[in-house]
Amino acid sequence: MLYRETGQFKTSYAADAAVFPILQDRIGIAIILILAFAVVPLAFSSFSISTVLIPILVFSLAAIGLNVLTGYAGQISLGTGGFMGVGAYTCYKLTTLFPDVNIIVLIVLSGFAAAAIGTLFGLPSLRIKGFYLAVTTLAAQFFLSWCFVRVPWLYNYNVSGAIEVPTRTMLGIPVTGPNATPATRYLIVLSLVVAMTWIASNLIRGRIGRMWMAVRDMDIAAELIGVRLFRTKLIAFAVSSFYCGVAGAMMVFLWFGAAEADSFNIDLSFRILFMVIIGGLGSLIGSFFGAALIWGLPIVLRGLPDLLGVSIRAATVEHLQFMIVGALIIFFLAVEPNGLARLWQIGKQKLRVWPFPY
Repeated sequence: MLYRETGQFKTSYAADAAVFPILQDRIGIAIILILAFAVVPLAFSSFSISTVLIPILVFSLAAIGLNVLTGYAGQISLGTGGFMGVGAYTCYKLTTLFPDVNIIVLIVLSGFAAAAIGTLFGLPSLRIKGFYLAVTTLAAQFFLSWCFVRVPWLYNYNVSGAIEVPTRTMLGIPVTGPNATPATRYLIVLSLVVAMTWIASNLIRGRIGRMWMAVRDMDIAAELIGVRLFRTKLIAFAVSSFYCGVAGAMMVFLWFGAAEADSFNIDLSFRILFMVIIGGLGSLIGSFFGAALIWGLPIVLRGLPDLLGVSIRAATVEHLQFMIVGALIIFFLAVEPNGLARLWQIGKQKLRVWPFPY
């Protein structure tokens, strides 16, 4: 009964077009942010923060990047892992060249390098689409993975071929490296994800987002009404790669602590794609739902049998994970293409009219 629009009158177009036009939504988001910033670092253990919360946030940002390109602009990409690797290796080189620059600035700057590479591989999108574009981005994934292994300059000629995160501080507090606490790294990741999600929301609701959706729905009609296809698609590739590059830099510097070329292989690209499909194409909140489900599923599958007193081998858990994820992908593609985000939207709509049936 509390979730109602009655009495919430709008007196301007800006208020009517707000991201959260209902007061209860704004209150709910404020409560979630307060809990995330103030309660979680104190209430959750370091293990939970490092193994659950930080990965979900990192993958959510990468899923937002892919969702911008695939869900909103309609351009298929299988090179997400490669673009995340570009961000990670660029951030590693920047920390080597500019050791005194704030690490957050370097993480953001690494996204621009990924955006440049993404724009380069997005050039064929004007002439090809669908399956052929997917093959092109898949080729980008393999080419970038080859570079991560065969170009020693990227990892400073390290014998192991890995990139190792140095210790960097902010206000005297270590934020990267072995001395950085999980709570500190979590707060930085959370701040970047919240800020970049807000930016993506404004982009999507603005002129650029409307051009993306016009191209997605029917590119020929979009071109006839004045949308410049080539520029619109390249902007989508650039923004998507930028988000993936920042996510890749955060994955290495604020989660892993070190990484090799295999960390950005084709499996990572497919994992992000599954998050977008299950969470919901063309939905920012769906990116968070998909990341939470894909990353949290194996954790639940490992912990639930112990609670029930049943012993299951690790290989069985892995097979169950593949089976469940595959079944979910088939279900959502066949029954609800808009994923978990659509189910969330339906639930909210039901709550808004409850207890009335209309």
